[in-house]
Parts: sequence; structure tokens; C-alpha cells
Amino acid sequence: MRVSWDEYFMEIAEIVKTRSTCLRRQVGAVIVKDNRIITTGYNGAPSGTFHCTDRNSCLRQELKIPSGQRHELCRALHAEQNAIIQAANVGVSTANTTLYVTTQPCVICAKMCINAGIQKIIYRGDYPDELSLEMLKEAGVILERFEGGEKQ
Repeated sequence: MRVSWDEYFMEIAEIVKTRSTCLRRQVGAVIVKDNRIITTGYNGAPSGTFHCTDRNSCLRQELKIPSGQRHELCRALHAEQNAIIQAANVGVSTANTTLYVTTQPCVICAKMCINAGIQKIIYRGDYPDELSLEMLKEAGVILERFEGGEKQ
């Protein structure tokens, strides 16, 4: 049986997240336009810097910071951020696209998605960030929870 486009792109996002170098949560993102992949991204430290997996430590874990708080203490960029940055690096517009992501965007990523022109976000896992949901709704970004089965 042939999978739907949503299943197809979400499974690709699941594969993309396996490149993550975050010790706390692995996230993958795929930006799509007209059923074609524009870019992908996963969470990890900026190019040329040490990843948490290299350092075998996570400052946010050591400080017992709850999920969704104190993003500025994290070495990593989020998957959505890396996908948007990759589009900029290769000169591809993200206007009028769909983002598939394995976890609901945080407020920082939500703001970037809004300004990047992403019109629809399909996500799999929840994230504790109500402001993100509020801002996406206010900006008219369609947000859908993917119900095609949970992956860990």
C-alpha cells in the first residue's frame, strides 16, 4: 500500500533526526514545497563547534533545566532553525512551504517559521510551549498534529 505524502515526509523527518547530536531530544525537520523536499535539518551545535555528544555533556541537563526553558543555554540549534538556515545557504525560498517536524516547534522556531513564510507545520510529538501555539495561530500558520503513529 502506498503511503500518504504526510506519512512519507514524516518518516523522512524521523530518519533526519538520527543525525542529531543532542543528548536530551533528537528532532528532525523537512521543509517541503509542492511535494518536493527543499531542505532538512536536525538539532545540533553550529558547524565548527563541539556537539554535546562530543563533549559528553549537556549544560541544561546538568543544571536540571526543564524542557522548553532557557534555550539560550543550549549549544544546539533546533532542527527547524537548521532547515531554514540550510535553505538560506543554498538560496532556496521557504515561502509557501510545509514543515514536517518530529516535535512541535518551540516559540523561537515558531517565530522563525512565521517570518520564513512557512504556511503549514505538521508535527508528531508535543512540546511544552503554549506561546508557540498562540503565535502560530495568530499568524495564520496551519498547525497539524500528525496522527500516523508515534515514534520514539
